Amino acid sequence: MKGKGKTRVNTVKSPKKPLIFYYFVFMLALFLINVLLMPNLSEMKIQEVDYGTFITMTEDKQIDQVEIQTNRILFTDKEGNVYKTGLMDDPNRTERLYASGAQFSSEIIEEMSPLLSFFLSWVAPMLIIILLGQLLTRKLMKSAGGANSMMFNMGKSNAKVYVQSTDGIKFTDVAGEDEAKENLTEIVDYLHNPEKYKEIGAQMPKGLLLVGPPGTGKTMLAKAVAGEANVPFFSMSGSEFVEMFVGMGASKVRDLFKQAKEKAPCIVFIDEIDAIGKKRDGQMGGNDEREQTLNQLLTEMDGFEGNNGVIILAATNRPESLDPALTRPGRFDRRVPVELPDLKGREEILKVHAKKIKLEGPVDFNRVARMASGASGAELANIVNEAALRAVRDGRKGATQADLEESIEVVIAGYQKKNAILTAEEKRIVSAHEIGHALVAAKQTNSAPVQKITIIPRTSGALGYTMQVEEGNHYLMSKTEIENKIATFTGGRAAEEVMFGSVTTGASNDIEQATKLARAMITRYGMSEDFDMVALETVTNQYLGGDASLACSAETQTQIDKQVVELVKKQHNKAIKILMDNREKLNELTEFLYDRETITGEEFMQILNG
Repeated sequence: MKGKGKTRVNTVKSPKKPLIFYYFVFMLALFLINVLLMPNLSEMKIQEVDYGTFITMTEDKQIDQVEIQTNRILFTDKEGNVYKTGLMDDPNRTERLYASGAQFSSEIIEEMSPLLSFFLSWVAPMLIIILLGQLLTRKLMKSAGGANSMMFNMGKSNAKVYVQSTDGIKFTDVAGEDEAKENLTEIVDYLHNPEKYKEIGAQMPKGLLLVGPPGTGKTMLAKAVAGEANVPFFSMSGSEFVEMFVGMGASKVRDLFKQAKEKAPCIVFIDEIDAIGKKRDGQMGGNDEREQTLNQLLTEMDGFEGNNGVIILAATNRPESLDPALTRPGRFDRRVPVELPDLKGREEILKVHAKKIKLEGPVDFNRVARMASGASGAELANIVNEAALRAVRDGRKGATQADLEESIEVVIAGYQKKNAILTAEEKRIVSAHEIGHALVAAKQTNSAPVQKITIIPRTSGALGYTMQVEEGNHYLMSKTEIENKIATFTGGRAAEEVMFGSVTTGASNDIEQATKLARAMITRYGMSEDFDMVALETVTNQYLGGDASLACSAETQTQIDKQVVELVKKQHNKAIKILMDNREKLNELTEFLYDRETITGEEFMQILNG
């Protein structure tokens, strides 16, 4: 299909209403006009005055006619103007009116003529309603070629349809996901040159499922497909299929695939497909609307009627929750992992986003990428943007290497808390705590080198932190490396004990991390001599933090707890021994950090090895 811009979606005709509906609306409008409007028309020309004005006009002999009713007084002046006032307790009122020459009357307000009453009550409202109906009809006719109103669009797909990406995103704009791009490039090539694949008898997958943690670029990859493929691209979120009325979601699925088949070859992208693709448990009280929508989607993807030329892309970060019937071959034939980028990927992503800002001086993107270990594509984009914002705050025209490094700390630990003032004792304790981490890490052969140590409080709540940077990609961890990590986590508390003989609350996060690693060694990694290679814990939602749950008896859980305590305690004692053996360096480095507040890894190693 040729052309640019958005493809026009088939319009939906407005449903016709029965004649009784319009008759009811017309009669209701006439009733409201006669009840609310007509009683006030006859009194529109009456002026309301206070009783004092009535007395003054009586004494000045300005009243021509007067009518005393049960709750008010109506009177006219010499010029024929009509007034009204409230009825007050006034015994001499009648004598004053006679003395002023006023004439008593019972019909100051003349009744409206029957012909005028009929015109105002029936003819005028009918003309107004007919006029409004004509104006409304013309307006609806003009907008019939555009988007239909929400009321008349229930059960219809509201997918966004593109021929080219609105943001102009291409595969060259997506870095760090080479394997995913390779899979999607093959799909784009098939849509452009299907004969090349048909000659050998190959068939393209009907569906590709993009899975990975949040922020890794699943939706951006789909937009890049829209930018590369010159075919219609239907984009819709899984939550948009869910309606309050049962059957509307299934109707939307039918309408979406009907439009897609009419414009084949094309691509359909469903973001967050887990909103409608969850496993069907068959329990009472389930979501009938979601299950009907899922059943319709299963039928459309692999029913009796083939979807020739319609390729479906879907994205989710909860693949384990999807229905097996949805993920089997023939529906989603290929799963494309979009994982967190490695060192090379992080470097490429930083370079792509750095093109959008101005830089000053040389920038070592490899060093920044190593410091940003474990960051997703979205976090790396945020790091580059924070660097540009920092340059603007400092009044510079471009971002520097220091801006990028500082922005990593902002994303990880938050902004510096300039108003947080520690006491001298607290500052010394935090200094010893952070030096404890760094010293224990440096004295262990398998620990990552220290990059930076600071005791400046951050908005995340950290009073200080020690940044360790891996030299390269690290995919496996040995038992010794994990034990060294646990010892490093306990190094802060160990330093407090060695230097001050007491402990503080500053090690709370260290305790959580050390305990988590120790438990994983025993329950998931098979590094316990007693349990050997037995899985005692299962992990769900691996892309959303990983919720772990034990799968063992209560007696086994007791043994696990004992081994976790023993393992952490052993590494804690190991950290204390390292610090005791290097007590002089611990004191010297603590004083140096106390005075400087922030030191680099090079400065730390110079003092340690000096």
